[in-house]
Amino acid sequence: MTTPTLPDSHRLPVTDVLTLGAHGMRTRPLRAVLSALGIAIGIAAMVAVLAVPASSARALHDKLAALGTDLLTAAPGRSPAGGNTQLPENAAAMAKRIGPVTGATATGKVPNATIRRSDKVPLEDTSGVSVLAADTNLLNVIGGTMHSGSFLGAGNDNFPVVVLGAITASRLGIDHVDPAHPTQVYLAGHWFTVVGVLDSMPLAPEIERSALVGRAVAQKLLGFDGHPTIVYVKAVESAVADVRAVLGATINPQSPFGVAVQRPSDVLQAQALTQSTYSALFLGLGGIALLVGGVGVANTMVISVLERRREIGLRRALGATRRQVRGQFLAESVLLSGLGGLVGVLIGVLVTAGYALSQSWPAVLPVPALTGGVVISALVGAIAGAYPAMRAAKLPPTQALS
Repeated sequence: MTTPTLPDSHRLPVTDVLTLGAHGMRTRPLRAVLSALGIAIGIAAMVAVLAVPASSARALHDKLAALGTDLLTAAPGRSPAGGNTQLPENAAAMAKRIGPVTGATATGKVPNATIRRSDKVPLEDTSGVSVLAADTNLLNVIGGTMHSGSFLGAGNDNFPVVVLGAITASRLGIDHVDPAHPTQVYLAGHWFTVVGVLDSMPLAPEIERSALVGRAVAQKLLGFDGHPTIVYVKAVESAVADVRAVLGATINPQSPFGVAVQRPSDVLQAQALTQSTYSALFLGLGGIALLVGGVGVANTMVISVLERRREIGLRRALGATRRQVRGQFLAESVLLSGLGGLVGVLIGVLVTAGYALSQSWPAVLPVPALTGGVVISALVGAIAGAYPAMRAAKLPPTQALS
């Protein structure tokens, strides 16, 4: 005696297939949540790994757009013979002779000079701060801004006054300048008055960790020899590459190959590239988590088929076709994974927004990552549920009901 079946033309509407698939999830909610959790973790990791670097890249783009990519730095390098080189005292003035250069300035490290909060602080406690002799036009060239107070000028660069970089000020515990109650620091055996605190300078991080004094007072009190250690050159942006090619030979004609020329914005971009390398690693880890989640869904569906043998047999006995049974369990697997994917996308969005907010970045959520997360999770569900669905469809009604 054969089991009566309906013709394949009697297909269930999509809504009925989805309803049947959701029924299995509703009857075992805890199992469904635990199975979807693996998918959610994998999708959340992948979304966050794609969205966080995108937010970082947007922040970097905005930062470079604000700071500009027209700044070059020149520092002493190694001579062809392997020895140390020294930049001429007039290196900044020589750089200004290059046609597309719009500004040039220099800083020079004062050797053996330390800065301390008071003369009671041990001499060896330097806080990792360098003392630099700076030109008065430094901020105009590098695009720096004052957090508090004023910078070195023609009226005070001959006097024992100092301007602190952002990190230096933080380490010394000085966050602002009050003209009514001037703050003094002990610098290389002399008391200097703090007249300004700088804002952060991403394109000149060495300035952030420095204490800046005037060139004249550095030569008079601190033994500065007048030779710069870094020359900052600002040029027309379209001609930066050309200026970079001739800068070494211009500022140090006697040893042009002993000048190390860099573009600070390239350093920031290199840091972003390093971050993207780590992002690829974490993306792979997210893929592994997604694979583990898919195995969990497949395991759940196999167990579900074994537990619902009587249901399958009864449906087949009442006329359900193999296609309909297969569609029911496949729909359940896709819905289970899709639910995990939706939750994972939501978690990924929240993680990205929270991290971007903590870093003061714009939160960038790539649409392909969001839609792809749901699509990938549904595809994983379809693959994971294919074998259990085919196994359920091939189950004979008499064996299922026995």
